[in-house]
Formats: sequence, structure tokens, C-alpha cells
Amino acid sequence: MNNHSTAMWRKGFTLTATFLLIVFVIFSCKKKENPLGQSVIDPNELLSSAGTDTFSLTTYSYFDDSVVSDNAPFALLGSYNDSKFGTFNSEIYTQIRLSGNAPDFGDLSTVIIDSIILGLEYIGSYGENGVQTIEVFEIGEDFYVDSTYYSFETLMDKTGTDLVATGMNNINLDRENITVIGSDTVDAQIRIPLDTNFARLLMVEANSGSGNFIDNDAFLSYFKGFHIKTNNGIQASGAGGIFYFNLNDPLSKMTIYYRLAGEAKTFDFIINTNAADFNHVDIDNSMTNIESVLNNNAIGQVEFYTQSFGSRARVLFNGINHLPKTAVIHKAVLELPVSYQSNDELHPGVNISIATFIESGSTNLFSVNTLGEYNDFTKKYEIDLRSYVQAVINGDIENHGLVLSPILHHTSAIRIVFNGPDSGNKAKPKLTILYTEF
Repeated sequence: MNNHSTAMWRKGFTLTATFLLIVFVIFSCKKKENPLGQSVIDPNELLSSAGTDTFSLTTYSYFDDSVVSDNAPFALLGSYNDSKFGTFNSEIYTQIRLSGNAPDFGDLSTVIIDSIILGLEYIGSYGENGVQTIEVFEIGEDFYVDSTYYSFETLMDKTGTDLVATGMNNINLDRENITVIGSDTVDAQIRIPLDTNFARLLMVEANSGSGNFIDNDAFLSYFKGFHIKTNNGIQASGAGGIFYFNLNDPLSKMTIYYRLAGEAKTFDFIINTNAADFNHVDIDNSMTNIESVLNNNAIGQVEFYTQSFGSRARVLFNGINHLPKTAVIHKAVLELPVSYQSNDELHPGVNISIATFIESGSTNLFSVNTLGEYNDFTKKYEIDLRSYVQAVINGDIENHGLVLSPILHHTSAIRIVFNGPDSGNKAKPKLTILYTEF
């Protein structure tokens, strides 16, 4: 049997930004170079075929404030003012724990407190380095490591007293800073000097016999934790940054440095996986175009957005529902160009997460088990959707389109501007599908 009598159809499809599906006409009797490569599909196996159909691509964004932010990989602190997205501000709520039960600080009449430092180890940043005004308050209500906390939640402060040492609130945030503790150079960290009167209150309580320092359960009932925030006022457009901290690193702790009868001593209050923590995040898009897109999906055809702790991007392509049910997908790649200049501090993330809704009307997201990878040369994300498209064709899942978010949606400050299909920019979204129909 020759190739013209085979029962196979080989077709190559390209869905452009307007999702015009073009079936390329390729005659097996003509020798042409196959732009997809000989290893992908043999031109001699292609039969004469032609057809067109028109599909629509819908892109928009929606705001999602139901972001779980407790016990995340990073704690976020800082604020920035973005001319495109507005303001972003993140605060930290965290417990601290005893490094040893029932500490004895000796005869307090002979104790000289040199300093008390709250240290948090840097693990990343987003935006500009620079001075920010930091405040620390004692939390006034219990919270728990096994409870769920969302980014919109807050806890009551015990008093309005800022625990940062007087005149020491303005701190240069820069994760490249060299940090020296004693004679040791350690991984970079922010070192927040607290009021030594606060340290003495803790030492007096520990020596009082009240039992509040007998173990961590008693201590957490006595001292609920810290609320760490910035108070930067109105920042200029483009100013500020968000800084990421690893609270579970041994260097993230509060230390009292003191001398007892002339002998130098320290005592640590630690932060570890047994300590509850969460981020409170405020995003204000109200004075930006973002707000318009969130309230009007039609505007998302020009550009659409995603931002950690805030907006998620949607891409709908109902056209794949019309692909043959007998198709075997060999390749399905979605390209999403972004608006970004390489010297901009507010860069797109290296990856974006890809999810879909489980069913119509549901708010539950289901991972598509693929990532969008950013290419800084082409200024676009590329997403392998072969498994997703095949699952839709097979009827394993419904096609509700994709939901795009920064890979660290609940523990970063990343924001991304995608070009929509009606963008004035040359680069527009495109989905390319290659399949075989039996």
C-alpha cells in the first residue's frame, strides 16, 4: 500500500493572537522543506487537505484576595510604588520562641544590656534597595501554627508602642550588604535594634517566678509575637522594594546582648517551623489602569496582568474544543509576550504557574502540571500545553482556559504585564498546535 492510501491525516495548526486556525496545504507529490523538521513529521505522510475556521482568544484579569499566606517559604517586608500597578505593602506577623526553657539571667542589678537585635536573614528582593522606615509592635492576640491565615488578615497590636530603639527606624534594606556579628561575617540579614528597656522587661519577667518562661507554651501565652511593618508614607513613583526573609534560618532570631558582672553573655529568642507566621499584604490598584481591567474584562484584550497576592491572568481559547476527537497532540506551545524593559527593577518572574478551574463556576484551581518559562531575549513566556490540550480532546477535563500567576503568588511581590491580542505592540499571544488525526 502506498502513502496516498494510508488512513492517516497529518496536519499542522497555528492559532495566532486572533486565533485564526490555518491548515497548511501540503501535497505529498511536491518536495518541500518541512519547517517542523523531518524528525517531527514526514512530508510523504501528509495528505492533501485544506480548511479554515476562526477562533477567539479572550484575555483578562481578576482580583483574588483569598491568598493563604501563613508559614510561607518567605516572609515579605517593605513597600513600593509602581507607576503601572500602584502601591504594594507587606507586613510580617510572627511568633518568637525560647531557645531554652526557664532562663536565669542572674542578679539583674549587675546586668548591663548592650543591645537587643531582631535579625532576619535575606533570601531575595523585588524592586529597589534603599532606606525604609521600620516599626515593630508586640502582638496583642493569640495566633496558631496550625491555623490558616490569609493575606488580608491582621492581628491586634497590644499597645501602640513601637519597640524599635529611638532614632533607629530608618534602615537601609539591601540583601547584598555585608553582615558582621562579632567577628563573624554571616549571610546578609536585616538587623533591627530594639529598645533595651524592652529587653530588661523580658529579663525581669523571666526571673520573677511567674512561670511565663518555664516553657514555650507558657511564653507564647505571655508574649504573642511581633508585628513588623514599614511606615514609609507616600513614596515617589518607582521608589521602594519588597524584601524576602527566611524566618526558619537559625540566623533569624532576636538576641539580647548583655553583661552579667562584667561577663559578656547572650540569649536568643528563635523563629522556626514551630512558630506561627503570616504576611499581611495591601495592594492599591485604584489609581491605575489595572483597576479598569479588573472591572472590565473587555479591556484585557489590549493588555492583561497578574500580580502576587492580587490579580490573576486568564487566557481562554475555546477553539481547541473543535479539534478532532481522534487527534493525537504532538506539540502545543502557548507564547505570551510581556511588556518589560531589561533595566526595569520590577522584572517578570523566571516562571509562572499554570492552572485551570476544575469545573464551570468553581473557584478551585487545578494545576496543569506545567510552568511558563520566561525568555529575556524574546521577552515572552513559553508554555508547553500538550498534555492539557490532549486531556481536553480526550474528555478527561473540561476546557475552562488557563489561570496564570507568578510561581510564588503567595510569597513574592512579582507583577507581570502581558500583551493582549489587540495590543499595539508587534508581539502578540500565539498558540501553536501540531497533531496527527487517525
